Amino acid sequence: MQARIEEVLGYLDRTRADLRRAVEQVPPDRRQEQPAEGRWSVAQVLEHLGIVEGRSAAAISDSLNAGRTAGRLPPERETGSVLATIDTPRIVDRSRPRTASPASLPVSGMDAEEAWRVLEQVRHGLREALLSADGLALGEIVRPHPLLGEADLYQWVAFVGAHEARHTAQVREIGQALGV
Repeated sequence: MQARIEEVLGYLDRTRADLRRAVEQVPPDRRQEQPAEGRWSVAQVLEHLGIVEGRSAAAISDSLNAGRTAGRLPPERETGSVLATIDTPRIVDRSRPRTASPASLPVSGMDAEEAWRVLEQVRHGLREALLSADGLALGEIVRPHPLLGEADLYQWVAFVGAHEARHTAQVREIGQALGV
């Protein structure tokens, strides 16, 4: 596996494992409980993550397909770190509140188990898209990102992991607020 794909997939695996540990700290019967009025439950955080990752995966897949069609994906020659190219601490920092876009708000009412299942399905699709592009220069495809500005496809994937890390901290905060 090409080093840059390996790096971003490893990062996604680590952030997902951390999220799983955080969710498991909240008892299953409390994962739908909002810690306060206007605050998200664990289930809502998971649903939001599924929405954002799904939208990101679609953008990445569409860009990969367009790049392949246009012949703009040469073999990868870069080996430098992808994670070093985005400001992960800024994304993960929970001291700076962010407002989710209306399209990424959790509104379905699904429970935590279903939201987790959706999140895992979305991750599977993202992994498959990345593995199908192993060895190609994903840094050659740049598209606007709502938070990062102009970002290449590697950076889009790294954002998915950083976004998940941000919300993992939120799940921990929810657990603390619920007293678990």
